[in-house]
Amino acid sequence: MENFIVSARKYRPSTFNSVVGQQSITVTLKNSIKKNHLAHAYLFCGPRGVGKTTCARIFAKTINCKNRSDDFESCNKCESCKAFNESRSYNIHELDAASNNSVEDIRNLIEQVRIPPQIGSHSVYIIDEVHMLSAQAFNAFLKTLEEPPSHAVFVLATTEKHKILPTILSRCQIFDFNRIKIEDTVNHLAYVAQSENVIVERDALNIIAQKADGAMRDALSFFDQIVSFSGNKITYNDTIENLNVLDYDYYFKITDYFYENNFADTLLTFNEILNKGFDGHHFITGLSGHFRDLLVCKNIKTIELLEVGASIKERYKAQSQKIDTIFLLKALKINNEADLSYKASKNKRLQVELALLKLNYITNQVVPERKNEKIIKQTTQTKQNTNEIKETKKIVTSRVKTSGISIKRTPENKKQKIPEKIAVEKKIDVIEKKNFTQEEINLAWNKLTYGLKSKPRLYSILKNSSPTLTSSGNIEIKVSSKLVQDKLNEIKSKLVLFLRKKLNNNNINLIVSLSEKEIINKKKNYIPTETNINT
Repeated sequence: MENFIVSARKYRPSTFNSVVGQQSITVTLKNSIKKNHLAHAYLFCGPRGVGKTTCARIFAKTINCKNRSDDFESCNKCESCKAFNESRSYNIHELDAASNNSVEDIRNLIEQVRIPPQIGSHSVYIIDEVHMLSAQAFNAFLKTLEEPPSHAVFVLATTEKHKILPTILSRCQIFDFNRIKIEDTVNHLAYVAQSENVIVERDALNIIAQKADGAMRDALSFFDQIVSFSGNKITYNDTIENLNVLDYDYYFKITDYFYENNFADTLLTFNEILNKGFDGHHFITGLSGHFRDLLVCKNIKTIELLEVGASIKERYKAQSQKIDTIFLLKALKINNEADLSYKASKNKRLQVELALLKLNYITNQVVPERKNEKIIKQTTQTKQNTNEIKETKKIVTSRVKTSGISIKRTPENKKQKIPEKIAVEKKIDVIEKKNFTQEEINLAWNKLTYGLKSKPRLYSILKNSSPTLTSSGNIEIKVSSKLVQDKLNEIKSKLVLFLRKKLNNNNINLIVSLSEKEIINKKKNYIPTETNINT
């Protein structure tokens, strides 16, 4: 019986063309080999499992290959390639900086760098997890890294570039590896499944790719795990059960409950999820992702950002059509707040349930708005029409008030019909000169005062002022100070217009005068001053 080799090792790329998801980097490295523009130090940085060390090995093998192909790939037939494939090459040296991070380890490496290669043209030193080197080790390595022997090439690999000293970074060509796209991961897993004679559902591969989070090594490990669980036939249900992934059905179902304001089934569904062994925080983050995907489906341009299988994508499209955008935005805000406060909460289940009840309550705000949308539009239109009428009245009134212009009417003019606009002007101008009482004045003044509550100072002045009807038919206000008198005189024209409208009399005038007590006080203040001058 043959020894089992995990897929991450068995299907590890051996050429640049077989590297998944890093085309820009592999093309750059091939071009540098083609033009013989090899740097003395490279830094490969990026997330785990994206091919940093793999690319470093392929690069080391290719630059020492004696019979490179037309597209500058290694031949895998020459002595150098065979030695590399059989792990007996003396041209390629790998060092794990996580366990060899002292100054002494770097000094041993420096001594080794002086020895030229036995086979091939270059000695390549691959230092993995280089950020684990101590500061003293980095400093000891600086001089050699900057001016190594002509045959030496250093390839440093790290997942944490920010931990590397700037002096090291300045001596390297830096290549940033990206997370592998879900589509690329799915295609590679499909190739592996076909090679291993495993029948697998496409949706199952999407779940594996999402769980791997851009790391191909993790994706292949999950694939092996599921094959061990379900044999040579992998289904979607087997995958979500084995990888402890919450089924999409729960998210679609509970979102419908939110939109229907069905809080009872919402809480029961959440209870079912907890009974399956899922964490509340895991559920909240997954629900946020679901809302995000629904929002993405709202626009044809952004739907390509949805990284799910074809059948699941159709379900997202269907649900996004009936879910309101306002609902999704408010739901994302509530979920984000629950996510941030989850760890600090002592009763974590209650924390999630409160968030779910809030999500149910959103429909009480959003749905009525949509139902009354026509009414709101009609109200807005009515307000606009009212404003237009008011503006027309202002214009007409201003025309009527214009004085000093006389038009001589000729016999021809008398025969002409009066235009409608002029007729309206006459109707507005001729306001009934209605008599009014002191009680009516008080009512109008109270209404005016109440309307100015938002302006406390003016409200206080008007409230403490008492308008009275004079014998001549005017309205008089007696105030207690010159300051108040000046203030009322500033807004006198507006007060007069309001009173004329409310009392239906266009001849009203407003008189603001000082009270007799205030006048006497002024005279008293004046007399002593005059006496002092005379004396």
